Amino acid sequence: MHILEQKALELDSEDKLSVFRDQFLIPKHQGNDSIYLCGNSLGLQPKSAAAAVGEVLDSWGKYGVEAHLEGNFPWMPYHEYLTKGMAEVVGAHPSEVVVMNSLTVNLHLMMVSFYRPQSGKFKILVEGGLFPSDRYAISSQVRYHGYDPADAILELNGTDDFISMEAIENCFSEHGDSIALVMIGGVNYYSGQYYDLPLITRLARRHNCMVGFDLAHGAGNIQPDLHNLGADFAVWCNYKYLNSGPGAIAGIFVHENHQNWQDNPRFEGWWGNDKGSRFKMDYNFDPIPGAEGWQLSNPPILAMAPIRASLDIFQAAGMNNLREKGKLLSAFLIECVQELEHHKLKIITPLDESQRGCQISIQMVEPNKSYFDGLTSKGVIADWREPDVIRVAPVPLYNSFHDIFKFYDILKNHRA
Repeated sequence: MHILEQKALELDSEDKLSVFRDQFLIPKHQGNDSIYLCGNSLGLQPKSAAAAVGEVLDSWGKYGVEAHLEGNFPWMPYHEYLTKGMAEVVGAHPSEVVVMNSLTVNLHLMMVSFYRPQSGKFKILVEGGLFPSDRYAISSQVRYHGYDPADAILELNGTDDFISMEAIENCFSEHGDSIALVMIGGVNYYSGQYYDLPLITRLARRHNCMVGFDLAHGAGNIQPDLHNLGADFAVWCNYKYLNSGPGAIAGIFVHENHQNWQDNPRFEGWWGNDKGSRFKMDYNFDPIPGAEGWQLSNPPILAMAPIRASLDIFQAAGMNNLREKGKLLSAFLIECVQELEHHKLKIITPLDESQRGCQISIQMVEPNKSYFDGLTSKGVIADWREPDVIRVAPVPLYNSFHDIFKFYDILKNHRA
C-alpha cells in the first residue's frame, strides 16, 4: 500500500465528520462514486433537499394561499427558519443576516447604502483578479455616481497571485485617505487565497473607509466571524460550499451598528417593512431593524427549502469543526500534489493554512486544457479556469482523505 494511501485511510478513520458524507448524493462515474472536488463551484445535493422542497409543494397543494400561515413551516416567516443557521456559518448575530436575492443583486443593494463617494474620497478598493461579475457591479456603481472606473477603482495587487500583508499595508498607506469603500473578496476565486480580513478592516477604519466583503468563496468554507470582525456588510452565494442548489438564493450581513438606517440611503421594498404593519398597505416605509430591512420582495419559498435542508446539516456538524477538517484536507492535498512537482504542476494557493480555505489552485506550467479533460474522463470532477489553473476543493462535509489520494493516484499516472 502506498504510504499516502495509508495516511489517507488513517485520517479517515479518525474523522468524526465522515458520517455526513452519506447525507449527500455523489455523482457516479462508471458505477462508482466520482471524485467530486468541485464544491467551490457547486456543492452536492443534500439527500434531505428533495423532502424539504416536497414539503413546500405539499403545503401548496393542501393549503393553497393559506400555507403562508399553515403547515409545519408556514411561508410568511420562512426566511427566518434560515437565520440562526446562517448566522452561525458566517459568525454573526441573527439580526445581522438575511437570506435574499442573488449575489450581484445584493452587492448592488449594499453599495447603494455603503458607497458614499465625495470629493477626494471616492475610490473603491478591490483585489486584483476580482471575479468579473463583481467588477461589472462595482464599475456600474462608480459610473452611476459620475466617476470614471479607471480613476475610482483601485486594485490591491501582489506578486504571483499572492497579496501579502505588506502589500495591503502599503496600499492603505499610499491611498487610504482617498478610499470611500473597501470591497474585497474574502477568498479569491482564482488563487484560493484567504485574505487577512481583520488586517484589512483595521487599516480601513484608520482611514475612515466603509468595509464590505464578498464571501462567495468564503461562506461555508472559512469562518469570517463577521460580527467581531466589524465589517459594515458582506454578501455571499449559497450554492457553493453551502450546498443549496444551482443559482440558490444568496445572503447578506449588515453589522448591528447599522441596524437603525432610516435616514440613510437604501433601496426599499415591502418585505423590509415592519412585519406588524406590512399588510396595512400604506405608503410609509417603516423598516425592520437589522439586515431584514434591506429585503425587497416576499421570498421564493421553493428555492429556500434546500437552504434549510443544508443548514440543518451545518448546524449538526458545526462550522468550527468543518473549518478544522478543511485545513487538514487541504494540507493533505498539498502534500500529495507536491509529490508530483516533476509533472510541471505548481500550487499558487498559499501553503499557510491561515491564508487558504478548502480550495487549492494548481497551475499548469505548460497550460494544456486537454490534460484537465483527461482527468475528467477518469472520474475527477474539478474546475478549469483560464488560462492555466485547475481548481480543486475537497469539502469537509462530503469529501474523504481517500478521495484526495485517488485524485493523486490519477495525477501520478496521467500525462497531457
